[in-house]
Amino acid sequence: MRLSLRALRDAARAGWRESFSLDGRDVARWFPGHMAIGLKKMQSSLKLVDCIVEVHDARIPLSGRNPLFQETLGIKPHLLVLNKMDLADLSEQQEILRHLEGEGLKNVIFTNCVKDENVTQVVPAVTALVGSSSRYHRQESVEHCVMVIGVPNVGKSSLINALRRQHLRQGKATRVGGEPGVTRAVLSRIQVCERPPTFLLDTPGVLAPRIESVETGLKLALCGTVLDHLVGAETLADFLLFTLNRQRLFGYVQHYGLDGPCDDVGAVLKRVAVRLGKTQKVKMLTGTGDVNVVQPDYPAAARDFLRTFRRGLLGPVMLDRDLLQSPRPTP
Repeated sequence: MRLSLRALRDAARAGWRESFSLDGRDVARWFPGHMAIGLKKMQSSLKLVDCIVEVHDARIPLSGRNPLFQETLGIKPHLLVLNKMDLADLSEQQEILRHLEGEGLKNVIFTNCVKDENVTQVVPAVTALVGSSSRYHRQESVEHCVMVIGVPNVGKSSLINALRRQHLRQGKATRVGGEPGVTRAVLSRIQVCERPPTFLLDTPGVLAPRIESVETGLKLALCGTVLDHLVGAETLADFLLFTLNRQRLFGYVQHYGLDGPCDDVGAVLKRVAVRLGKTQKVKMLTGTGDVNVVQPDYPAAARDFLRTFRRGLLGPVMLDRDLLQSPRPTP
């Protein structure tokens, strides 16, 4: 929902935050670097692999990708699949592609694996990449073996299942979850296509041992790459509100029946809690003893706000809009 010009002017005069305060937030605590074992297993399987398919969230196309993938797996042909395109504002798609090309990523496909959008482009792209590269130790094989990699909860397993639906007319071969950490081991080969014979290796999500900035960490967390309680649902809700207001995306106002846009996360969550009937009893010490007071359940309201965003009910969002407005990297 985009408000009228008058409402936008009123909002701009409201003294909203121009930046998000990151004081006291320890990103290292949210993203512990304990995923080295998974990366080593991927490296040990490289000799069996013809191509790397990296899956990432289309809402953060320029941030949060694990740089160790390129460093340790970069000798193989590489296809970047930006999934969940239905949740992303792709009005600047060409600018996204230009930024990625500046980082050396020329093979990019946007997908929505829930509705199989653009999924049919993946196998032909892989076939072309394999056909134009040297297949070390695998010249005699007619099969294509592809390793699917990415940070947690970006849709790697969903892509594999979508490919099987498209090419084999078969159901799920690997579990899918709305939380990070569903895939915990490098699995055996999963066939996704017969012509050409194409097999995929699903892998666990692997985060970088060090996140480049707290804001990048918050973007990753908004997309569900870590469990919300590690960051704090109310902290994430505040960053989401700040992001939506900064981009003048006021769908939350209509969705929750608010009077208008607001930059105070406490006030917004209070209204959300009241609307949803989410309250909690809190003991308060008074001069006459303990008294039970009914208050809005702010954590429950924050969790609902985040779920609503992740389901796309607040409209498509580009969390990397700030990076798109910065100078493109030089190839």
